[in-house]
Amino acid sequence: MSALTWITAGSLAAWLWLLLCQGFFWRTDVRLPERTPPAVWPPVAIVVPARDEAEVLPSSLPSLLAQDYPGRAEVFLVDDGSSDGTGELARALAAERGGLPLTVDSPGEPGPGWTGKLWAVRHGMALARARTDATYLLLTDADIAHAPDSLRELVAAAESGGLDLVSQMARLRVATVWERLIVPAFVYFFAQLYPFRRINRPGARTTAAAGGCVLLRSDAAERAGVPDSIRQAVIDDVTLSRAVRRTGGRIWLGLADRVDSVRPYPGLGELWRMVSRSAYAQLRHNPLLLAGTVAGLAVVYLAPPVAVVAGALTGDTVALIAGAAAWAVMTGTYMPMLRYYRQPLLLAPLLPFTALLYLLMTVDSAVQHYRGRGAAWKGRTYARPEAAP
Repeated sequence: MSALTWITAGSLAAWLWLLLCQGFFWRTDVRLPERTPPAVWPPVAIVVPARDEAEVLPSSLPSLLAQDYPGRAEVFLVDDGSSDGTGELARALAAERGGLPLTVDSPGEPGPGWTGKLWAVRHGMALARARTDATYLLLTDADIAHAPDSLRELVAAAESGGLDLVSQMARLRVATVWERLIVPAFVYFFAQLYPFRRINRPGARTTAAAGGCVLLRSDAAERAGVPDSIRQAVIDDVTLSRAVRRTGGRIWLGLADRVDSVRPYPGLGELWRMVSRSAYAQLRHNPLLLAGTVAGLAVVYLAPPVAVVAGALTGDTVALIAGAAAWAVMTGTYMPMLRYYRQPLLLAPLLPFTALLYLLMTVDSAVQHYRGRGAAWKGRTYARPEAAP
């Protein structure tokens, strides 16, 4: 047997394991758990960190102000040094649309060792504690639009299940060719790394959250020392979930039905920066993990189509059959995510090409890190974790 045949056989074995043993990550039926309305609706503070978000705010902030929540709720938008009039626009939208009370404030430049978003979240949480007696904090990004019943359903799920953190992976925008190729795969890969079913088991070691929509119990945040205990985190949502779970918190994560990101990523460049800014941080800035990830992506995603083409050209029937089988399993596991995003299933066989793009983005993330330009976002570049105070 040729080396390619052995590699392809390994790829097929990996796909069979992923299909059956990785928490059924490919299924898209993990939605908000069963819930019943509480007898008394607890107060909620909605914290929105925002930096240069004037483009998306008219599509997102009114949806928060219009929340149909039976209890008390208040919105705190933290303008993190915007240069495009984000804070003024937020006040104008609130004056025009009405709805929930809105406070707009600015925290100043981040303190040493803080990422900008978490510095803004810290300021918003402090405002909420000073001005409300909120039982829950809804941490939501400025590009996330919520259906009118979103907050009500999140709180009902938390109260019914005794959950300390309820997070929904917002449905990202899919409109352009590049968004269709890359965005569903982004969520697919995330679910592969962090299978939702495993995360949702009490006491599970696997844990994650989706930073665009996190309902966090206030006393759980205090027990975990959030956000001070995670102030350096670039991948803040996963780090937040770990901090909550470490202190005994119960966590739930799933896909959203009526929570949507309105941020456009029209071209490959915007999507590339979105992925590469944190990819190497996900690998803990470890060259060995980077090498293993590149090799793994090549074997699992790229070897099957290469084996099919090479087997057809050379007459290597074993390589061709093993490659076709692995490619078929890969394609089948990707189809549910395409259905969730209402995309043509004909895109499923193109997943190896998308995986190649992610491989290159990950390598580029490492290159930018060692050039001192890693984790750059909206005019800020964060120090390596080992160099931060």
